[in-house]
Amino acid sequence: MKGNRLKFAIIGCGRIAQRHAFHISNRGDLVAVCDIELHKAEQLAKEYGATFYADAQTMLARESIDVVAVCSPNGLHAQHTILALRAGCHVVCEKPMATSVLDCHQMINEAEKANKRLFIVKQNRFNPPVAEVKKLLDAGVLGKVLSVQLSCFWNRNEEYYNSSPWRGTKALDGGTLYTQFSHFIDLLYWMVGDVKRVAAVGRNAAHQGVIEFEDCGAVVLEFYNGAIGTINYTVNSYRQNMEGSLTLFCEKGTVKIGGQYLNELEYQCIENYQISNLPPGNPPNNYGKYLGSMSNHDKVYDNVIEVLNNQGVIATNGLEGLKTVEIIDKIYTQMRSSHEDSHISWF
Repeated sequence: MKGNRLKFAIIGCGRIAQRHAFHISNRGDLVAVCDIELHKAEQLAKEYGATFYADAQTMLARESIDVVAVCSPNGLHAQHTILALRAGCHVVCEKPMATSVLDCHQMINEAEKANKRLFIVKQNRFNPPVAEVKKLLDAGVLGKVLSVQLSCFWNRNEEYYNSSPWRGTKALDGGTLYTQFSHFIDLLYWMVGDVKRVAAVGRNAAHQGVIEFEDCGAVVLEFYNGAIGTINYTVNSYRQNMEGSLTLFCEKGTVKIGGQYLNELEYQCIENYQISNLPPGNPPNNYGKYLGSMSNHDKVYDNVIEVLNNQGVIATNGLEGLKTVEIIDKIYTQMRSSHEDSHISWF
């Protein structure tokens, strides 16, 4: 496949699909898009000269496609990924990979059976301070990670949840950790390691009648490598996003990656080392009245092209996507258990 110009399709034509379409068009051919809200598919198709459909199965049967970008609601990722794999396509799946561990396993199995690549979008790995700290961890410059603190303080108000019918629903959204903060959980796994056990509490403190799950939570983690950690998260930051930060306390140094979107190196004290001259990162994804995670989808698609055309190494594979979902599942399982024990409703 070396040197081929790849043919892409998109399933789900919401806001994040715009980002995918832009970067696909710069690297390959966007030949088809689909959405059950046909006007969204038609609008995106017109912009990029693609064919539009209301049904994914029909699109996959009629079109010649190399790669499908799955940008549908969280709860449909598994269904649409498996459809695409069975149609003989590689898949780029938006975060979260799925909203159940079982679905993730099935997606991985289907990719193996089809002998196709499954890429999971985890674009915050490409943030300059994140990439640099990961490099230092892998090189042993920071030594062993002793403990970690993750802070996720964003705002998602009633207007945000009411802007799409799937947002805030247990079936298609899944929970705050899936939609807002799965990138953050991914970085915990990528930089510190897999999680052995958790203790967690969560509340729906300010979105009663608006969402079907928690809007804030506090979590304690024990990693298999002996490190411990905490997560404090909320979508109740007043009026606007406040912070997305990760602080690592290691044998040979302490670093804090902060800003609103893990895009700034806020603190460093490292034995015989100084991080300097970090390149500027991409801006966050702009969704009009709120901002999302860093806009690194260009690097995601650079990796897709490199892997499929030049036998490169996949940046985030299905196993890594599964690990994020496993950690979130452990957290939510413990939340439910703790509230059942205390006779307090989780919702």
